[in-house]
Amino acid sequence: MPHIIISPLSRIAETATRSGARDMVTLINMGTPVERPGEIAAERHLFLGFNDIVEPAEGMTPPGADHVESLIAFGRGWKRDTPLLIHCYAGISRSTAGAYITALALNPELDEARLAHILRQNAPSATPNSRLVALADDMLSRKGRMVDAIKSIGRGEDAFEGTPFILPLVV
Repeated sequence: MPHIIISPLSRIAETATRSGARDMVTLINMGTPVERPGEIAAERHLFLGFNDIVEPAEGMTPPGADHVESLIAFGRGWKRDTPLLIHCYAGISRSTAGAYITALALNPELDEARLAHILRQNAPSATPNSRLVALADDMLSRKGRMVDAIKSIGRGEDAFEGTPFILPLVV
């Protein structure tokens, strides 16, 4: 069963090896060094550089519509024969939003609230970036349901970084 695996930057090599992932999405500040695991070919790696912010701030790059469009397009191009690895710096905000968005883009029948509760159950520290979720909600014509679902799970537990976890595509 294909699934998405979410990881912090510090654990991507181990997570790629253990999961068998061959496709990877990096959601991280531009300029942050990311060593792509050997299992991930360059053409199967999407790097999106932006800061983990929800409002524009001087000197920072907020998540934008172009980032979400690229994420959705890459997800739709994933063959689903191995897990898709999505990571950010801590594995808490950008990557959890990216996984949530990708799962809903790939499976329009998924219930937003149910998936958000599974996200919370599988990742107690998850706090998906609300700007990414709002942009995707609009693009995927979810009529605010994605935003509401993520609001309903609230802020995750405090943590320096998340633990790798799985988000299923079918629930």
